[in-house]
Amino acid sequence: MTGDRIATNQELVGTVLAVQANFYRVQLQGGLIPTLLCTRRTRLKKIGQQVMVGDQVLVEEPDWMGGRGAIADVLPRKTELDRPAIANVNQILLVFALADPPLEPVQLSRFLIKGESTGIDLRLCLNKCDLIKEDERRAISDRLESWGYKPIFLSVQEGMNIEEAREYLKNKITVIAGPSGVGKSSLINQLIPQGNLRVGKVSGKLARGRHTTRHVELFELPNGGLLADTPGFNQPDLGFAPEELIYYFPEGRKFLEKGSCRFSDCLHRDEPGCIVNNDWERYEYYLEFLQEAIAYQTICQQQSDPESTLKLKTKGQGENHYEPKLESKKYRRVSRRVQVQNLHHWYTENQE
Repeated sequence: MTGDRIATNQELVGTVLAVQANFYRVQLQGGLIPTLLCTRRTRLKKIGQQVMVGDQVLVEEPDWMGGRGAIADVLPRKTELDRPAIANVNQILLVFALADPPLEPVQLSRFLIKGESTGIDLRLCLNKCDLIKEDERRAISDRLESWGYKPIFLSVQEGMNIEEAREYLKNKITVIAGPSGVGKSSLINQLIPQGNLRVGKVSGKLARGRHTTRHVELFELPNGGLLADTPGFNQPDLGFAPEELIYYFPEGRKFLEKGSCRFSDCLHRDEPGCIVNNDWERYEYYLEFLQEAIAYQTICQQQSDPESTLKLKTKGQGENHYEPKLESKKYRRVSRRVQVQNLHHWYTENQE
């Protein structure tokens, strides 16, 4: 952040709706015109000030006829997400489908944990409720309430409970997230008819959705507020400290609200004096994710070690894997200067 500034007479306050290449689409406060296409001042680039979707910015020298302007400064951020890169988010709307593709508890838990780790308010929305029976819906609702969540059940196809979702988004900046193919783009098209987002189909081979959203963009809601669609991915990473994981399970946090474990570095795997019981449904998920978080931390520590032989690589859909580092010094080409020096040295020795 570049400091606490207020707009001058020559500057206007706006919100960055989209970023593409070196251009920023900015919605100005006051509604003078819909948006301005802005560039970033060289000063901001020199000091390393990034401009993100959701940023509150000061715009100067607006060209009203041409619809252009320049971002002079970035106001302090209230919140910041790295994946997706977006600022000043008030809440996360996590969208999953009850069928087509089927609801996967482990995958759902992974998304919930990632959402909880941001510290931003989280709400779960379950689409395609018209494809399951009423008793199945009640069973899922009871199960998720035991996890600590009260989901919104809706059907974009049938138009069920769309108004409830719309009211939840009113006058807030919301990130909508979830795996591909669960109906995120279709939901946005219902909430914002002028959005016209491309809708993808579910892959029959993998029973998972195909990716349709390519970049982060904020859309204005008719009743106030902004909604950010994000690129779908199936496996968000668990890049946080292992000891933090228990706090991202609402049912796990309840144990720690009653007291503390015997050891301050307890990982809650039946250690002596551990206050966390293992009689809750997602405890096995906790242990599975804990092993992954420990492995992730180990690899990150090894990467910071210059003698490490492993490096982290990111594949498609947010999945990570580890590869051995190449010993670059072995294969580095000798520079021409060194070649000439060696030749001169060899020639001098032979002359003697």
